[in-house]
Amino acid sequence: MGTERRSVVYDAEGGDDHERQGTVWTATSHIVAAVVGSGVLALAWTVAQLGWAVGPLVLLGFSGVTYYTSTLLANCYRYPDPVSGSVNREYIDAVRCYLGRKSVLLCGCAQYVNLWGTLVGYTITASTSMIAVKRVNCFHRSGFSVTGCDGSGSTYMVVFGLMQLLLSQLPSLHNIAWLSVVAVATSFGYSFISLGLCAAKWASHGDVRGTLAGASIDAPRDKAFNVLLALGNIAFSYTFADVLIEIQDTLRSPPAENKTMKRASLYGLSMTTVFYLLLGCTGYAAFGNDAPGNILTGYAFCEPYWLVDVANVCVIVHLAGAYQVFAQPIFARLESYVACRWPDSKIITATYYVRVPGRPSSSVPVAPLKLVLRTVIIMFTTLVAMLLPFFNAVLGLIGALGFWPLSVYFPVSMHIARLSIRRGEGRWWSLQAMSFVCLLISLAASIGSVQDIVHNLKTATPFKTVD
Repeated sequence: MGTERRSVVYDAEGGDDHERQGTVWTATSHIVAAVVGSGVLALAWTVAQLGWAVGPLVLLGFSGVTYYTSTLLANCYRYPDPVSGSVNREYIDAVRCYLGRKSVLLCGCAQYVNLWGTLVGYTITASTSMIAVKRVNCFHRSGFSVTGCDGSGSTYMVVFGLMQLLLSQLPSLHNIAWLSVVAVATSFGYSFISLGLCAAKWASHGDVRGTLAGASIDAPRDKAFNVLLALGNIAFSYTFADVLIEIQDTLRSPPAENKTMKRASLYGLSMTTVFYLLLGCTGYAAFGNDAPGNILTGYAFCEPYWLVDVANVCVIVHLAGAYQVFAQPIFARLESYVACRWPDSKIITATYYVRVPGRPSSSVPVAPLKLVLRTVIIMFTTLVAMLLPFFNAVLGLIGALGFWPLSVYFPVSMHIARLSIRRGEGRWWSLQAMSFVCLLISLAASIGSVQDIVHNLKTATPFKTVD
């Protein structure tokens, strides 16, 4: 085995047009992979907190707002004209062009904290699915009364982290369309299985359970916090704005990228909303106000064990792919910053090509910067997930923090700047009103999520939603 070294400069802003061969269907795959994730498993519990009267309406409301603002954001991929302007390859670049440098810091903090928080949520969810596989097989072999069927959540988080270390060496979002396709296929797999299990549970008793007002709790304060947490979970389930520009940058042109992206957003959000309504409402009808926090990883379904195992394996595979959709923009930004900060460092700018034994013409590229930096990020993410393994609370907090600034505020502000909508006009008031309402929802959901995390830390009951 031998090695050779070549100097390569990292450039997150670069990217050749020949790499941009994406279509409306690959973009839809990226969107579904990013949107249909951890949040779908909590939908039955979420609808249970809101009830039949409000739950479905809130899901539709978030879907409509997300689609509308995604169309606004798609028009900001190019500046100043959405069809012929210069390309903004990242969300933060679009904010810099339309809103100026003063908004860049806020956008960068919101986007990359939300991206990283999503990685934490995916690590927690994947580990709970791994535990569920072990538990269900243990119950099948030894009976439901046996103890010791749960595994160590921390161990499975480390396993998932090691899996991501391997996948993280893929070059960029341009090169992982196949991974998103696999992720979408598996997301459909566990969504259909979950829906089928809930439908079978519903059919077994024949009653439509649940109430118009949702789960009732003795303390009104706890009921209010659960409702706020449910709003955060729904916000998490619909957020993909932080990777929309990066996904749009994979599209070929013509046709114009913004037109293709709007179609992809419509297709992706329509599919996910149908899944969300079917699964959330069917799960609530089946379990009523006792719906579990995670439909697949609790004790709701243990038989047929093989089908539950398949569903949880699909969750793991899907999150492995979706993790990279959210992680690649983080990697690209940090690697670009480090390379620009120390442009003369040979270690940072070099790529070593390791020849494969027995195949002299083949070699594997190994970049020290990419290897070290991505390993550190994934290790830190895994550590935080181990310290805060609270499924619903973490998802709610991530969704609450990321929904308003990334999905609403910046797209609306850039739309106003792009069209030069003057303050006080009717359009300006309507856009600002929508933004303000979404801000209130995000703040309220953040309060509910933080309260639940604090409560879990005090009671020291990690993996609360597994039970």
